[in-house]
Amino acid sequence: MEKQNKKAWLYLLPAFLFLAVFMIYPLIDVLVYSVEEGYNSASQTFFGVGGYNYSYVLHDPYFLQALKNTFLLVIITVPLSTALALLISVGLSSIRALRDLLQTIYFLPYVTNTLAVGLVFMILFKKTAYSDGLINLLLHWFGSPSIDFIEGPYWAKMFVLCFYTIWVVLPFKILILTSALASVNQDYYNAARVDGTRRGRIFWRITLPMISPMIFYLVITGFIGAFKAYNDAVALFGTNLNAAGMNTIVGYVYDMLYGDSGGYPSYASAAAILLFVIVLTITCINLLVSKKHVHY
Repeated sequence: MEKQNKKAWLYLLPAFLFLAVFMIYPLIDVLVYSVEEGYNSASQTFFGVGGYNYSYVLHDPYFLQALKNTFLLVIITVPLSTALALLISVGLSSIRALRDLLQTIYFLPYVTNTLAVGLVFMILFKKTAYSDGLINLLLHWFGSPSIDFIEGPYWAKMFVLCFYTIWVVLPFKILILTSALASVNQDYYNAARVDGTRRGRIFWRITLPMISPMIFYLVITGFIGAFKAYNDAVALFGTNLNAAGMNTIVGYVYDMLYGDSGGYPSYASAAAILLFVIVLTITCINLLVSKKHVHY
């Protein structure tokens, strides 16, 4: 038995080394940077250790704007995308004719380059000197004035960002939920139909509990993915997200490292640690909630 344990640990050793080099060490390094005050990246020196970097970041209006944008993106897109994916997956599971074709069509955005999709969205929504865009053309038909969704008011830009994010993440969620629905034991449905149970009750009492682990997985990964959003905003509003007022926390970290205000790894590290704490806290809350509402 002891020999088998040593062999098992030997098999796990490459994974432990990978985690240590590429995850644990960078996390510790970022934590160290975040408490080094006045760090100079050129001379690799600093004049003190403390919490000034965190204080600076938490009082920086650009970070507060990025924090607001990120939380709005999380609160809006995660529930909506999960609910829409569930609705579409149930519909696809109920259709026999052309089911494979429809599933392929819904999955296409997932294998499409996000920047290319963002360019298409920008063309659809952006108001230019030559065209108001397809979306504004549709709004004109309903008597609504033109809206510049890319360079206009904040609510319009946030609407486009949320719309784009939902569009990008929806295919993966549909794929996961469609697979989960297909794995539900049909005996439960047959027994419910014999008892004359209504479809709505079957959905709430059988379907949702049986696929709740997959829903929980999508919610957790959705929260983490939304908090790490950056490419979506760049695809729509360009690299100068602070000027557009649409920066995210990850974008703020990048700007502090490499942007126009770059060269401040200590501030970037402090923002990254704050993001880590936020994501960890929300994940722990979701895990506590799942103990009562997820059925394994």
